[in-house]
Amino acid sequence: MADYQRLGAAPVSELAREERVRTRDGVHLATDVYLPANHGAGSGARDETPGDTILIRLPYDKSGEYTFIPLVAEYLLAHDYRVVAQDVRGKFRSEGVAQLFVNEVRDGEDTLDWIVAQPWSNGRVAMWGDSYYGFTQWAAAASGHPALKAIAPRVTGTGLGEPVHRDPGARVRAVEMGITNLYPLTHFHGNDTFLWEPDWSRRDFEAQAEAFQEWAGARSRSYDQWVPHPVTLPRFPNGSPFAGRSVPVLHTIGWWDNCAPLSWADVAEIAQHPAWEAHHSLRIESIDHESYQFVEAEGDRVAERTEQQIRDLLPRTLDPALAFFEVFVRGQGAVSDIPRVAWQLAGTEEERTEAAWPPAGSRGVTRYATFDGGLSPDRPETAHERTWVHDPQDLVPSTAPDAFSYLLALPDEAPLGARDDVIVFTGAEQREDVDLAGPVSARVRVRSTGPVMDCFIRLLDVAPDGTAVRFARGQQQLLDARDATTLRIDLGHVGYRLRAGHQLRVHVSSSDYPEFLPQPGTGRDPWTDGVETVPNTQTLIIGGDDALALELPVLEGALA
Repeated sequence: MADYQRLGAAPVSELAREERVRTRDGVHLATDVYLPANHGAGSGARDETPGDTILIRLPYDKSGEYTFIPLVAEYLLAHDYRVVAQDVRGKFRSEGVAQLFVNEVRDGEDTLDWIVAQPWSNGRVAMWGDSYYGFTQWAAAASGHPALKAIAPRVTGTGLGEPVHRDPGARVRAVEMGITNLYPLTHFHGNDTFLWEPDWSRRDFEAQAEAFQEWAGARSRSYDQWVPHPVTLPRFPNGSPFAGRSVPVLHTIGWWDNCAPLSWADVAEIAQHPAWEAHHSLRIESIDHESYQFVEAEGDRVAERTEQQIRDLLPRTLDPALAFFEVFVRGQGAVSDIPRVAWQLAGTEEERTEAAWPPAGSRGVTRYATFDGGLSPDRPETAHERTWVHDPQDLVPSTAPDAFSYLLALPDEAPLGARDDVIVFTGAEQREDVDLAGPVSARVRVRSTGPVMDCFIRLLDVAPDGTAVRFARGQQQLLDARDATTLRIDLGHVGYRLRAGHQLRVHVSSSDYPEFLPQPGTGRDPWTDGVETVPNTQTLIIGGDDALALELPVLEGALA
């Protein structure tokens, strides 16, 4: 039997007062209120005078070690904010049924109503948080509540966690992440958190999910909503947040965040809504989803951070939001004090500011794959084919044990290039540093002997010692894959320095497992019907009119 671990609610912080917020349908949400100390009224007394509030709504235990909300609250209290931290519906101490996404707009609105009715509230509220508690900010904004003055979502998106849409008639779609169907069985299966993983060496994922639910003695409503046939319920019942009342946004994205494509999709959507774009500030950091940095101090790249390491992390995590809230919540300073874009150039870690993204001066350059495994500025005139076998029993392994903390591992990607099912193209050695800043994409023409093909593109920086760091990636799924098709694969955005003596490398493959669910080769669903497997031969076109082409954004220097 799998190793199932159950985590219940941690004790409420001594700094907090737990309240129960009643929603419109009578559900009570467990809510911790942190108020500044009233030093003139004796030990432990709290300042009940009205002030600005920061709201954090999350499913990971408002009192737990994982999200260290009590330490966050303590830091915010020192800046004279009242802090409200709440377990979302159905999680930990909150009542109701745990269900992903669909209750957050109304519950967020009801919580805002409750806050502004409290004697310690002056009617002004901001929100802050990562991932799901970044999503709850978008949900509260979608309610249009007038008390919400600013939000600071980090490493998240309005489409967070949603299964891949299976539009009838579509030839291409996204590749499903392995976490998609697992998440409702770990974090949204009742009040507690369940820590477990499938046995990834087996392909009977649905059977393993059923075995877990039998052990737990209950079913996950969100899992049953998605498996075997995804049913998408409206997460924004009032409509998209961008169609309603605009709220100033400090929008933080990580270069190595596995959820970054969702963030960039929101950036593109905001650009189409002038009222939102007017007060949208973009912050792009050299971090992954768990806030590990590309360059870490000695001893800080550890799985279990100490309390002091967490405290040392708080200024980097919270100070940009506090500066943003000072302007848009408290009305102190000028809007011009907040940069429209602040970003880190990975490889230097220096922070730069811009009026827009991509930076002015960033120019597109193209590199073409060559049949001898190179990358050239010139397109090969003659078309050639490269083939490999996608064997579902011998998949290209994901290099990091946990995709959400990729930079904790910061793995060497070079060994994957020795596999027969990874096609490698390497550029010339850099004569000078080159800074890449902006969107990256690849155009590839592929086909398969199987009905469905996944195409993964990975962009690497190869050091003189032969080790390689991945700094951009993208993937796409091709249906009716027996017919050759040209794909345009979005590799996201980069802000990266490729140093002199280093080389640019591209890996092309058909799997990245278990981060992404693998194609069984039969065309059937890999989660519910992936036990039977068939090897497929994949074909990549190099050269000619359909040459493999990589579009790169060069800001400074020349690309070899």
